Amino acid sequence: MAKMRAAVGAALVAVAVFAAVAAAAASAGPVGPAAATSGNPILPGWYADPEAAVFGNTYWIFPTRSAPYAEQTGFDAFSSPDLVQWTRHRNVLTTDAIAWAREALWAPSVVERDGRYYFFFSANDIKSDQELGGIGVAVADRPEGPYRDLLGRPLIGTFHNGAQPIDQFVFEDDDGAWYMIYGGWKHANIVRLKDDFTGVQPHEDGTLYKEITPAPEYVEGSLMFKRGGRYYYMWSEGGWGEPEYSVAYAIADKPTGPFKRIGKILQQDPTIATSAGHHSVIHAPGSDNWYIVYHRRPLGETSRHHRATAIDRMYFDEKGLILPVRMTMEGVPAERLDAR
Repeated sequence: MAKMRAAVGAALVAVAVFAAVAAAAASAGPVGPAAATSGNPILPGWYADPEAAVFGNTYWIFPTRSAPYAEQTGFDAFSSPDLVQWTRHRNVLTTDAIAWAREALWAPSVVERDGRYYFFFSANDIKSDQELGGIGVAVADRPEGPYRDLLGRPLIGTFHNGAQPIDQFVFEDDDGAWYMIYGGWKHANIVRLKDDFTGVQPHEDGTLYKEITPAPEYVEGSLMFKRGGRYYYMWSEGGWGEPEYSVAYAIADKPTGPFKRIGKILQQDPTIATSAGHHSVIHAPGSDNWYIVYHRRPLGETSRHHRATAIDRMYFDEKGLILPVRMTMEGVPAERLDAR
């Protein structure tokens, strides 16, 4: 009997240890199903404005926490080797590291330069030049941080050409020049960044803040990439809390335009989700595989903060025009970068 009690006790201890290890793994390890496709949404919880990037052989997503502004005081990040399994990295940047920011941390844009990672963000949702806030930049030695404020002040903290300083996207051209496209309130600017990201420098024509608003429908959420020698400028239209939120685009021969709206490529699907917008794009290196990462509102959700991050394929026609994106519940199949 004593041997039996000892055996049972040992088994219970083993079960407890296994449960503890499993719980620890679940809290720190990949999130999402072990499946042939990613499924949609791809991230657990309410996240919006996803910034997607590729660093080395790893995909990254840096989203906004979709919550009331006063609760938006930090950013999480997610990494994946294959677009299917995602690992959460909590609080990679918070207001504790940004003395001038108090709330409304939005819309990350993260780039790598010379082995360091620069995290551009919006803070405080300022409404005038008399308020403290705008676009900031933080730096870290790893994509998962922790990030620290680079400047101790906003990089852009005032209005220019009517553009609210939010929703920035940072883009490196083939010649090594760095640009930042940003703006809300129906106006978009492009600036050329200094090489150390501590400020802006003049464009070739001498202007610092060049307006490139592509169409009256433009609202926010700028994005730029280059394909086939041409510059694709994408943005969001409509109100982010409304079902009609959507994504449109234009093409030009220079990053400064001029850009003329071509049309929408992502919008609500009454069988899948509404409010599809504020996206980013992944181009899998060494291929012509393109993915669009965006937020959408699941059917039946009425809170404007209930936004979830999804991923789907993005295709081009023979003229280089972007085909309308089909939103799915399946998401995308696995694509590993280390297998190339």
